[in-house]
Order: sequence, then C-alpha cells, then structure tokens
Amino acid sequence: MEKIDDLNTGRRNVLIAGAASAAAVGLPLTGHAQATGANVRPAAAPGSATNGAPVPASVSLKVNGKARTLKVETRTSLLDALREHLMLTGTKKGCDHGQCGACTVIVNGQRINSCLTLAVMHDGDEVTTIEGLGTPGKMHPMQAAFVKHDGYQCGYCTPGQICSAVSVLDEMKRGIPSHVTADLNARPLLSADEMRERMSGNICRCGAYSNIVDAMSDVAGSAA
Repeated sequence: MEKIDDLNTGRRNVLIAGAASAAAVGLPLTGHAQATGANVRPAAAPGSATNGAPVPASVSLKVNGKARTLKVETRTSLLDALREHLMLTGTKKGCDHGQCGACTVIVNGQRINSCLTLAVMHDGDEVTTIEGLGTPGKMHPMQAAFVKHDGYQCGYCTPGQICSAVSVLDEMKRGIPSHVTADLNARPLLSADEMRERMSGNICRCGAYSNIVDAMSDVAGSAA
C-alpha cells in the first residue's frame, strides 16, 4: 500500500504538470515557441503568401453594363469591392451582417446582400447597383415612384430598398412564391401583403414602409 507522503507527492506532480500545460496553451504561437525553444512557424493560410500577407486575386465583373477587372484580397466582400474599389458608394454598408438590406444589389437578375458574399465568388457575374438602375436625369420607374410617394426619409436605406423593390416585382412576375402566397400553382397576387413579406429583409429605421409599398404598387400597376 502506498504511503500518504507518496500520494501527496503524486498529486502535486499532476497539478504542476496540468498548470504548465494550461499556460503553454494560453501562450501565442511565437511566445510558446520561444518558451519551449521549438522552431515553429505558423502555416500559411489558404490564399496567403508565406509571409502572411494576403494574396490579391483578379476578378472580372460586369457592373452596370460595363466590364470591370479588379485586384482584390480574397477576403474582400462584394460590398467593399463596389464601394472601395469602384467608388460606387450608392450601395450602403449598414449592419454588415446581412440583417438590414442596405447593401442590396442585383446579381445576375437576383437580389443579394452584397456584404455577405466575397467578390471573388462573382467572377464573370453581372452586377447592377443603384447607380445602374437610373440617374437623376433619367430615373428608373421605381426611383421616380419613391420620389412621388415619399418612400424615403433619411435616405440611407433607399438604394437597397429600391434594388430590392425592383427585384421583388420581377420575382412576382416570374411566379416565384413567398411565405404568404396562398396558391403555389398560381402567379402571386400583387398585394400589399405579398410586397411587405418580400421586402421584410430591408429595414427602414425611419418607418417609411407604407410609402414604399405605395411606390411599389404604383410601378406594379403601371407595368400590368
């Protein structure tokens, strides 16, 4: 049978070894290497140079009808590529988490949150931003309807709202159902409920929702 002193010594050794291991895990990689004398180099991340610097990638896009080629870091979002590289600042950065819709653009005919996707994922894609829908001198019908029905207040969310509204009417025209569509075999009705449901991902802090629906209804009626 082991003596009490031997058991206590064994417990002390286990505690000491455990504390040393926890301290080593908590050290940064370089600090741990220095503490242990090991020659350790961090592995290069995918798409990074061996010195840790990000490697730029070439991306070709068709933006608002014009061919554009960019050199961007592989971690650059489509939103940042549009704003910081192409200076198309109409597309807004709101929450940067895909929850507010301020960054909505149209890619290959479908609306997306540009903050949630990487620019390198869209090589060869066609992108339409608010600048590509219309100009002050020649507004898109949806832009004109927003002005007519006062569908904006502070205006920060308006570019995303308009891009989304244009896409919503196109979705309904193509017969794509929503959560409130009663008959999945019939074309969705151009109703306020349908529009509100489909626009629910675009947040307006000013609360101009009813005016936005009026603007969409106006355009939908004109196109019918």
